[in-house]
Amino acid sequence: MSLASVRAFFAEKAPDINVIESVQSSATVALAAEAYGVEPARIAKTLSLRIGDRVILIVAAGTTRMDNKKVKALFGGKPKMLGLEEVADITGHEVGGVCPFGLKMPLPVYCDVSLKAFDIVVPAAGSTHSAVKITPHRLAELTSAEWVDVCQHPAESTLQGADHSSS
Repeated sequence: MSLASVRAFFAEKAPDINVIESVQSSATVALAAEAYGVEPARIAKTLSLRIGDRVILIVAAGTTRMDNKKVKALFGGKPKMLGLEEVADITGHEVGGVCPFGLKMPLPVYCDVSLKAFDIVVPAAGSTHSAVKITPHRLAELTSAEWVDVCQHPAESTLQGADHSSS
């Protein structure tokens, strides 16, 4: 059902964008990067959050981490991830396939500035075996998303000693 709603979304709003399906699961950032042959940071993960009585979606680069302080400051409340059943019930997509396209009900979508580092990003497309390749600008445009800065970027994590990778 969820994959069908995403296909219908693109058929109506962006018929030039094709949903890609993989036999391999793309339910996590690491699996999606492997399945679609891209670096993990290019996977556009969608976070489903409840802030007070509101539910919002934040789309961010795969290797970023949400910064609770930034989210709280911007949205005026403490963010809480939706539970497994809530995610499917509210978005129409199962965990691992959540995306800002073809939603069960309209939800506010926000794109983290971390996506702007890439020419093409790869968000899920409603199932754990589907995705699309899209520019960050087009993703934001199609979902009427607002650009926000609510994640810790790998450079910030390095400065804080949380990330020990080398370049």
